[in-house]
Amino acid sequence: MIDPADLDHCREAIREGSYSFHAASKLLPASVRDPALALYAFCRLADDEVDFGEHKPAAVLDLRDRLDLAYAGTPRNAPADRAFAAIIEEFDMPRALPEALLEGLAWDGIERRYATLSEVRSYSARVAAAVGAMMCVLMRVRDEHALSRACDLGVAMQLTNIARDVGEDARAGRLYLPTEWLDEIGLDEDAFFADPRPTPQIRSMVKRLLAEANRLYHRSEPGIRRLPLASRPGIFAARHCYDAIGRKLARRGYDSISQRVCTTGRHKMGLLGLSVMRAAWVSVMPESAVVYAKPLPEVAFLVDAAAHPDPRPIVRGEGILSVFRQLEARDRAEQEAERLTRATA
Repeated sequence: MIDPADLDHCREAIREGSYSFHAASKLLPASVRDPALALYAFCRLADDEVDFGEHKPAAVLDLRDRLDLAYAGTPRNAPADRAFAAIIEEFDMPRALPEALLEGLAWDGIERRYATLSEVRSYSARVAAAVGAMMCVLMRVRDEHALSRACDLGVAMQLTNIARDVGEDARAGRLYLPTEWLDEIGLDEDAFFADPRPTPQIRSMVKRLLAEANRLYHRSEPGIRRLPLASRPGIFAARHCYDAIGRKLARRGYDSISQRVCTTGRHKMGLLGLSVMRAAWVSVMPESAVVYAKPLPEVAFLVDAAAHPDPRPIVRGEGILSVFRQLEARDRAEQEAERLTRATA
């Protein structure tokens, strides 16, 4: 399905860019691991271009064009794009899922802020839960309860990422903490960017994010039982590798500004062993009623898209089209500024 050379390129991209996923992927069967590596490479490279590129608007607009080409069956001549196009064809990947990811990255491109925890969950739904739903598609799972729990896991993992990166994001002028939390303590966003400190109030916000993540980690677990037997250890591994970051952050007093928390290779190996045991345990235990919990309101559209794929071509909504217009305006402004700089140099 995927050209071996393209797959090797994707594997290297993930090995260098996502240690936790690379570790967890070792426990997935090859039939899921290989397309998952290709999927994560496409998503991760796109995310990195937006996060760390000099021209965020241009990076998002470029991703929009790459997605259009992949779904037209004429991907850009690059390993990750060719591999992603192969996944679309083989697994009938609902376009609404990568479109959701694109929308989340577009929000990054316009440096959108989030007033409430619900809005942070909406962002997390797009940049992480959408990937969880796509992973279910790669396992050929379209059960709405399994999809709901997979989306819980995706949101939990993204909240963990946000909690871990508060300091790093602030120093880069990014903010994913709910702005109403800052308002509650009278902290101005620009003042926080100018001098991010691990104050008791900021640590309390990190703790609140991790508490929500922990709730969703536990809510996600019953869904793993509904996945193919061979895939369960790998998904448990992803759950435990990310959760371990939050636990280590808690042991350090929820300070994610003074240093960036990460887990060691030895710790990850222990978590892989734990994941194998938990996968065996969940297979023989009675199914929890939690599996039937309604999806988070913020992810319901993802569950519906994956469980009931619409064969009609997707029509981008006014919301994302408005974001694209903002990005295009920013991109033109950046290009004009560069032109003037060169002209006056």
